[in-house]
Amino acid sequence: MKVHFIAIGGSAMHNLAISLKIKGYEVTGSDDEIFEPSKSHLKKYNILPTDIGWNPDKITPDLDAVILGMHAREDNPELVKAKQLGLKIYSYPEYLYEQSKDKTRIVVGGSHGKTTITSMILHVLNACGIACDYMVGAQLEGFEVMVKLTENAPFMVIEGDEYLTSAIDRRPKFHLYRPYIGIVSGIAWDHINVFPTFDNYVEQFQIFADSIDEKGAFIYCKEDENCCRVADNCPIQRKIGYSVPAYKIVDRNYVIIDNGKEYPLQVFGRHNLMNINAARLACNQIGVTDADFYQAITTFKGASKRLELVEATDDFTMYKDFAHSPSKLKATIDAVREKFGDRDLVACLELHTFSSLTAEFLQQYAHCMDKADVPIVYFNPHTIAHKHLPPITEEMIFDSFKNEKIKVYQDSSMLKDDLLKMKWKNKTLLMMSSGNFDGLDFKEIAQSILK
Repeated sequence: MKVHFIAIGGSAMHNLAISLKIKGYEVTGSDDEIFEPSKSHLKKYNILPTDIGWNPDKITPDLDAVILGMHAREDNPELVKAKQLGLKIYSYPEYLYEQSKDKTRIVVGGSHGKTTITSMILHVLNACGIACDYMVGAQLEGFEVMVKLTENAPFMVIEGDEYLTSAIDRRPKFHLYRPYIGIVSGIAWDHINVFPTFDNYVEQFQIFADSIDEKGAFIYCKEDENCCRVADNCPIQRKIGYSVPAYKIVDRNYVIIDNGKEYPLQVFGRHNLMNINAARLACNQIGVTDADFYQAITTFKGASKRLELVEATDDFTMYKDFAHSPSKLKATIDAVREKFGDRDLVACLELHTFSSLTAEFLQQYAHCMDKADVPIVYFNPHTIAHKHLPPITEEMIFDSFKNEKIKVYQDSSMLKDDLLKMKWKNKTLLMMSSGNFDGLDFKEIAQSILK
């Protein structure tokens, strides 16, 4: 099979390209920019494009498939030529479905938690020796490539993103996977640039739930009223709600209690306990017992950038987390507050995504940082200008977050300097962003604090 990728440098796209190369396909690709770590990964597997930019000469009649990435525009010259030649053109999710249409597909959706739940399922199946293909959006320990496609694995576990499919297909990605087992972990308005109203956003999850195989199962968080509404309207028979399992905290470590047995965890927080329950119920559907599941999950250390430990001593701890939307932000702060209730919490949020940088959406952050002793919000005016959005002021941040303690920064070097001036005995530092605070080195900050 000969497959060409238009926009091969994307996080998901380059992993799919590598997985097909491993499978034995002939893979080529193009992109107008390729950053790390995609660049090194593609080079390692000898599929890094020799030149940057679009080249219609790479589109030849003998291609079996052309896979179109999200950031390739509709007038892309390679796409135009592929259409002219009548080649089979797939979006990323369409091709994943094509590769897994004869497998039992487990698709994990939700505004928050989907990466972690997907990772938990993969961890348990791997520990139980159950072969499966997968696609997950974060780097996991023990997994070099985050897409795996084989001929023989009976299952495919997919992280179901609700963002758009491609420039020529405006459907959410998770509408295309047709799951046998579908999970929705929570519904909290996100991607305001694509889904202009909350009702329109919820509707996407209803379409996803309705696409589950009628003989399959819909697993949903019953603590989320919007998930419950979707479940009530979902036509399939097998609908399973979940909440937090029985647990206790011993010396700041979380322990699940089931059937009189105790299972100590390496992850923490109520949201992760609910994530565990979602993963357990999915694994149950394909034959994994509760006992085997809980034993396996005790060794799960978490997905990359999800409450990832940066540094820890007896009286100081630092974490980084991918939290950026209001629901994720609140869940992460709640988790750290519960685990380190006897310490002051310094919580830093970078407003980085399109939604979080819009005046309308900022109102969704009201009271999200109230449980932090020192709540800090950082944004870069140049990022806002680059996204062609109206300017944001410090006054807008104060008004939106409804928290008199909020400190606002627009210069990451000033934020770093002030963090290093603080006294850190018996404190926890939490850095939350889908970016990196414009280049802050978290490890360096932690080491400087400990000096």
